[in-house]
Amino acid sequence: MHRFSISPKVSTSIIFIAAMFISIMDGTIVNVALPSLSQQFHMTGTSIDIVVVAYLVSLSVIIPVSGWMGDRWGTKRVFLSVLSLFSLASALCGLAWNIEALVFFRALQGLAGGALIPVGTAILYRTFPPSERVRLSSILMIPTVIAPATGPVIGGFFVDQLSWRWIFYVNVPVGIAACIFGLIFLQEYKEPQAGRFDLPGFVLAGVGLALTMYALSEGSSFGWLTPGILGSIIVGVLLLVIFVIVELHTHEPMVDLKLFSNRIFRTCNLVSLFGAAGFLGVLFVAPLYLQEGRGVSALVSGLTTFPESIGVVLSMQLVARLYPRIGPRRLTIGGLLWVAIMICILCFMGDTTSLWFMRIVIFLTGAGMAYMFLSMQTAAFASITSAEMGRATAMYNVQWQLGIAFGIAVMSTVLSIVGLTRPGTTSAAVPDLTAYHVAFAVAAVLVLIGVVIALKVQDKDALATMQRESGRRDEIAETPVPIF
Repeated sequence: MHRFSISPKVSTSIIFIAAMFISIMDGTIVNVALPSLSQQFHMTGTSIDIVVVAYLVSLSVIIPVSGWMGDRWGTKRVFLSVLSLFSLASALCGLAWNIEALVFFRALQGLAGGALIPVGTAILYRTFPPSERVRLSSILMIPTVIAPATGPVIGGFFVDQLSWRWIFYVNVPVGIAACIFGLIFLQEYKEPQAGRFDLPGFVLAGVGLALTMYALSEGSSFGWLTPGILGSIIVGVLLLVIFVIVELHTHEPMVDLKLFSNRIFRTCNLVSLFGAAGFLGVLFVAPLYLQEGRGVSALVSGLTTFPESIGVVLSMQLVARLYPRIGPRRLTIGGLLWVAIMICILCFMGDTTSLWFMRIVIFLTGAGMAYMFLSMQTAAFASITSAEMGRATAMYNVQWQLGIAFGIAVMSTVLSIVGLTRPGTTSAAVPDLTAYHVAFAVAAVLVLIGVVIALKVQDKDALATMQRESGRRDEIAETPVPIF
């Protein structure tokens, strides 16, 4: 009797996609249930947003230290532990008996989810050699782009047909199955030179990022000049500045900021930050335009924005083939310029524009973003060593979360400044689509900033990831099929 085994590349890909999918989806699936949660727990106004903010803040606290945790205690042990915690916290969220319990369990979810993605990414990058990173990046992008788009659709179904509690229960069976699979097939890795726990760095980064994320998330709701928001962003930025100074003078830092001296890693992070801010800013504004400006249902809104994920996934197959020949620089610049054009077209959407036309534009926007997503994700780690990988992936995920928060904060501020309504022919206010058009234009500017930064990308720095895989026989041998 032969023992069943699976190639490490296949096993890590399967468990990472499953874990990353439920973690990312959890960030968007809750938004659909906020009205139901407000009624259930008798919350008024935007106070129910604490359910979302608790997740984002706890997420930002744990990400910086997640790389050290995986290196110190083993990536398999940490990954399966936080995946188990995420699944348990999801079940507890579904069982929450009051708002305080729900917020606490959401914070637990955020702590687990914050460590899940960086540690899982480190496992993948240590499993795949640089010459196969293009294929790896296409794997990473599957849950990254599909999960956020799927969340509102699945969430709307559960809220309408069952209960808001099921938006949390849905994570449990997937998490349990992934834990069992990982326990059997994942390989352990520990970094011999992980170093000691950097307590000052953890406190400064955790509190600084938490305050900054809170301010970016809630600034447009409460007002940027209110004492709570203004104080949070000032103290948060100040703590992050102190954190940088302390880490640069620490013998064994929690976050190796010297990685930013790596030109390709630094540049790819900046391009990704502005590109993601613009793109995800569009995905934030588009549902508001559809539901508030056009008056369509949440389900129709979700189905209208969902084509962006299809565009990314389909376009990714072409980009993976072009990358070794063309390189990350031209692919990224061309892709982002295309995205900026598509976003500018959205600026001319009226109150009677066909939704199918919008779906096509959104699809083409996602297709263009695939050029940046895959190119920057692949090139960023081209010269990162295995020993540096854990902390490098943590830093890349911090950048990604900041990009999301920054994009949404900018879009929210633009909408509030321009105003979503205007006086109608009667005394009643009517939707003002100008606010959405201006927000789309600002998102295009953010993407164009990414283009300018991408001009500094040097293909020669990413040569290790541009090597073609060694022949058809090796390719067939590495085809993701279970091996008995």
